[in-house]
Amino acid sequence: MMDERGGPEEDQPPLASSTSPTPKTAETFDRHYANRVMLLLAGVVLVVLYIEGMLLPSLNTIQLDFHVDAAQVTLILSAYAATGVALSPVVGKLGDIYGKRKVMIVVMFTYAASVSVTGFSPNFAFMVGARTIQGVGLTIMPLGMSLMREEFPREMVPRAQGLLSAMFGIGFAISLPLGSWVSQDYGWRTTYHSAVPFVILMAVLVFLLVKESPYRRPDTRVDYLGAVFLGLSLAGIVIALSQGEAWGWTSLMTLGFAVFGVLMVVPFVVVERRLTVQKREPIVDQHLLRERNVAVTNIVLTVAGLGMYLAMFSLIYQFEYPIASGGYNASCTSLLNCNFQILNAGIDILPLAVGMTCFALFTSFVVSRVGIKPLALAGGLITALGFVLEAYARTLGVALGIEVLVGAGMGLLNASIINLLILTVDPKDMGQATAMNNVFRNVGGSVGAPVAGSFLSTYLLTTGPFAGVFPAHMAFQSVYFLAAGITVAGTVTVLFAQEVLGVRRHAKFAHHPMLPRRAWRGRDAPAPADPTPAPLLSRGP
Repeated sequence: MMDERGGPEEDQPPLASSTSPTPKTAETFDRHYANRVMLLLAGVVLVVLYIEGMLLPSLNTIQLDFHVDAAQVTLILSAYAATGVALSPVVGKLGDIYGKRKVMIVVMFTYAASVSVTGFSPNFAFMVGARTIQGVGLTIMPLGMSLMREEFPREMVPRAQGLLSAMFGIGFAISLPLGSWVSQDYGWRTTYHSAVPFVILMAVLVFLLVKESPYRRPDTRVDYLGAVFLGLSLAGIVIALSQGEAWGWTSLMTLGFAVFGVLMVVPFVVVERRLTVQKREPIVDQHLLRERNVAVTNIVLTVAGLGMYLAMFSLIYQFEYPIASGGYNASCTSLLNCNFQILNAGIDILPLAVGMTCFALFTSFVVSRVGIKPLALAGGLITALGFVLEAYARTLGVALGIEVLVGAGMGLLNASIINLLILTVDPKDMGQATAMNNVFRNVGGSVGAPVAGSFLSTYLLTTGPFAGVFPAHMAFQSVYFLAAGITVAGTVTVLFAQEVLGVRRHAKFAHHPMLPRRAWRGRDAPAPADPTPAPLLSRGP
C-alpha cells in the first residue's frame, strides 16, 4: 500500500525540492507489509552479523594462517569500517534521492559478491581488499532503518526500533557460537562460503518484497565532488586511527593518513559552502547535523561503539588467553599446549548478547512512557559499571555474569537513544541522517579494536613461561577502565537532548491541536491547519 501524495510542507527547508507524502497513521498504515519489512530487515541483520560475528573469535586463526601479527590482523576490521564509513553519507543521500529500495538492492548484491570472494582469499592482502569492498555492507542498515521508519506510524516507531535493536543481540547470540563452531571445525573460510546463499537470498527477497520509498527527490543533483572529498577524509582518518597501533602512532604512514584525512576537510567545506550559496543541496546537510537531538545521538552512539569494541576485543582475547595472563583459558599452561578455543570464545560472549536482547525488548515496550533520556542515562551508567566490574573479575563464571550486566546496559542505551534521531528527522532526510549516524557509530567502533590491541601488545607479562608473549592482566584492566570512562563521558551528553517521549510530554500535549516546533522538530508533524492531535505524544503505543 503506497501513501497518498500530499502538497509541499510550509516549513520545508529551502533546498528541498520535492513534496512529502502523507505520514502513516495507525489507521492508514499496512500492518502486514510493515511487519514484513521489519522481519526481512531482521533477517539481513542476522546474515551480516553471522559473517562479522565469526571474525572476532577467528582473528587468532586468521593471524596464524597469513603469518601476520596481532596488530596487523585488525586491518581486516579497519578496512571494512573505513569503506563503510566513507560510503555511508553517499549511499544515504542516493537513497533519499533515487529511492532507498533501489539503492539497497545494489548495495546488497555488491556485498554478496564481495562475501563470495573473501572466503577464497589466497593471501592477506587479497583478504584486506575483499573486506574493503565488503565494507559497503555497513550502509545496508541505515537504508533499512529508513524504510522501516516510513512504514510505521509515528506512535509505533519506538516499538519497531526496539525490536530491531533486539535483533542485534539475537544476531550475536546466533552468529557468535554458530560462526565460531564452523570456523573452529571447518575453518573460517567455510563460514564465508556457507553465508553466500543467505546473502543472495536476502538481496532477492528485498528485490521481490519491498516497495520503493515514497520519499524521493529525483530532481535533486548528487554532490559527487563533495562526496569524494568527504569519503577520502573519513577513510584517511579511520585508517590512521585504526592502524596507528600496527604502524606506530608516530610513524610516517599513520601521520600521513591522518594529515591527508584532515586536509581533505578543507576542499569539502569549500564545495559545500559553494553549493549552499547556489541554493543547491550538499552531500551533507550541516543544519541537520547541528540539530540538537541529531548531534546528541551521534555523540552517544560514537562513544557506545568505541566502548563496546574496546570491551569485546578484550573479552574475546581473555577467553582465549591463559590464566597467567589474566585470561580464562585453563587448558593453556605452556606455549606448547596453548590452543585457542574459537568455539568456546564464541559461546562465552553469549551472555552479553542475551542481556542486550532482553533489555532492548524491554526498552521497546517502556520507552514511550518512561522517556528516552532516563533509559539512555541508565543504560550508559550500567554499561560503564559493568566494564569496571569486568576489570576486577578473576574467574570465568564471574566474568560471564558481569557480561549480562554489560549487555543489559548496551540494550537500554542503544534501543532508547536511536529514537532521538528517528523521531526528530524529516522522513525525506532519513537516509542521510541515519547514514551519518552510521558514520559516527562506526568511527567509534573502528577505533576500539586497535586501541585495545595497543594496550594488549604494550603491557606484556614480564615473568613466567608466557613472559613477552601474552599481555599482563593490567592490560585488560586498562582497556575496561578506558571503556568505562569514555562511556560515562559520552552518555552524559544525553542531558542536553530535547525529550520527545515520556509521560510528561504525553500529558503536556494531550490537548494541543498541534505540537509546537520548539518541542519537536520533526517535519512530518501535522501541518498548522490540521486539527489532528500529534499521535505519539498524546498517547502511548
